[in-house]
Amino acid sequence: MEKELRRQYRFFLKDTIRKAIDFSETDQNMGVESPLIEKPHSTDAVKVDLIKPENLQNIKGIDLAATIAKRKSRRKYTDEPLTMEEISFLLWATQGIRGEPSHGHALRTVPSAGCRHAFETYLTVFNIQGLKQGIYRYLPTTHQLLFESSPHNLRQKTTRAAFGQKFAGNSAVTFIWTAIPYRMEWRYGLAAYKVIAIDVGHVCQNLYLVCEGIGAGTCAIAAYDQEGADALLGVDGEDEFVVYMASVGKTI
Repeated sequence: MEKELRRQYRFFLKDTIRKAIDFSETDQNMGVESPLIEKPHSTDAVKVDLIKPENLQNIKGIDLAATIAKRKSRRKYTDEPLTMEEISFLLWATQGIRGEPSHGHALRTVPSAGCRHAFETYLTVFNIQGLKQGIYRYLPTTHQLLFESSPHNLRQKTTRAAFGQKFAGNSAVTFIWTAIPYRMEWRYGLAAYKVIAIDVGHVCQNLYLVCEGIGAGTCAIAAYDQEGADALLGVDGEDEFVVYMASVGKTI
C-alpha cells in the first residue's frame, strides 16, 4: 500500500499527465468565459486603502544580493508593529498587479503558469499600525484590504490552524494563501495541480526576500490543519482551500 501511494505522489511531481490530456476539451478551448481574477465581494464591504507602490517613501534601495544572502526562516519576532507602508509593500511584492487586467489576465509581480494566478491572499492581522486585529483579504485589482471578520482569540486560533506552531500566532501578521483551482483548471484541466503548487512557491519566496529587505522576517508553514485553516477563513474547502501560510514580524 505504501509503495503504491509513493508511486502516486511521485507521479504528481512529474509532467507525464500532460501527454494524456486533450487540451481541445478544456473549458478555455470550449469557449467558456474565463474565471474572475479576484474573488468577488459585496459592495458595502469594509475596505482599507493601501499605499501604492509608487508612493512608498520609506522603502528604498533594497539590496537584492544582500537579501538573498541573508534569507532564512525566522520564527522569533519583536513587539514592534509593521507599518501600513510595510504591509502595502509586502502585499504588492507577493501578489500585486502590474498594469491593467485584460481579457481575464493580470500580470503580477510573481510568475504563474499561463498567467492564471490561482491564489487569494488572506491575513490574520495582530500588530499592524492603523489596522485592528482581524482577518483581511487582499484585493490586488484595487490594492486594498477587505475586512473579513474579527474572531475572538485570533492568535490562538491561528496557532491551532498551524498545528500548534506558536510563531504563527506570535507574529505581527500571518499570510494565508488559498487556491481557487478552477482558475488554473479552466486552461490546463488535470495538469493544473502541479503548477498551482509551483506557483505558490514563487509567491512565498518573494515574501522572504522583501521581508529581509525591510528588517522583518518570515517563516513558511506547509504543515497546517487543513480543515481548521479553511474554517478559520470561512472558505468551503472544495472550490477554495488553504495551500500555504507564512508568519511575518519584525526581527532583532
